[in-house]
Amino acid sequence: MTAVPRILSVAGSDSSGGAGIQADIKSITMMGGHAMTAVTAVTVQDSIGVSEILPIPPAIVAAQIRAVLDDLGADMIKTGMLVDAATVAALLEAIEGDETPLVVDPVMVAKGGAKLLADDAVALMSERLLPQALLITPNAPELGVLTGMTIADPTTARIAALRLSRRTGAMVLAKGGHLPGDTVVDWLVARDGRVAHWEESRIDSRNTHGTGCTLASAIATGLAAGMEVWNAVDRARAYVRAAIQAAPGIGKGHGPLGHALGRPHFPVDR
Repeated sequence: MTAVPRILSVAGSDSSGGAGIQADIKSITMMGGHAMTAVTAVTVQDSIGVSEILPIPPAIVAAQIRAVLDDLGADMIKTGMLVDAATVAALLEAIEGDETPLVVDPVMVAKGGAKLLADDAVALMSERLLPQALLITPNAPELGVLTGMTIADPTTARIAALRLSRRTGAMVLAKGGHLPGDTVVDWLVARDGRVAHWEESRIDSRNTHGTGCTLASAIATGLAAGMEVWNAVDRARAYVRAAIQAAPGIGKGHGPLGHALGRPHFPVDR
């Protein structure tokens, strides 16, 4: 392991800077890592929603991954928006034989409702990518798709997370932010039955664009630095909550987080 944790994010670009590659870079940097990227798609996106998606050719996605791994190397790979089956296949081919651990955020739908993962890609991800992951970080709707269960409350989320963990061999962080209620419950489960959970009051804010990307990247950075999964998740969750509270309050819809926590390191001399 190098002095600076190296994290490769394989995800889509968000023109609003709130989610995707942009959120990953900010989160990884704030957590003390070096962010590297393989862009899977360019999206036309703002705080209200996604209006256009231009997939990057799968061969270029694979080439980006190989270029990073062959030269700089990586301590962790974090995946986000993977677009379609061809992109998932390109990722799998590019990392074949590589032993870098994976954090998979199974991004399927944008906060505004736009579909970010084709149906044929879900099966390929489930069958071939998830079993290679160290950690999977689904929200409730994604967990439902991956398990075929209806996730209505924290109890069903825990059961589904354990089912997914046993099927894939990966640890699963079932995020509870999409479930109703004033308390958000997240479950971290391992296939051997080990469980940890966090319960905290929901932050009343519309500025939650990119929370999933930010969380997964922060966790990946902690893991790349050698932290235990439980501790990496705990630190990342605290960071996301602080970033929500430090949100700049911009945009007409779901605004971006305040990744810098309101403390610019080099203030502009006006």
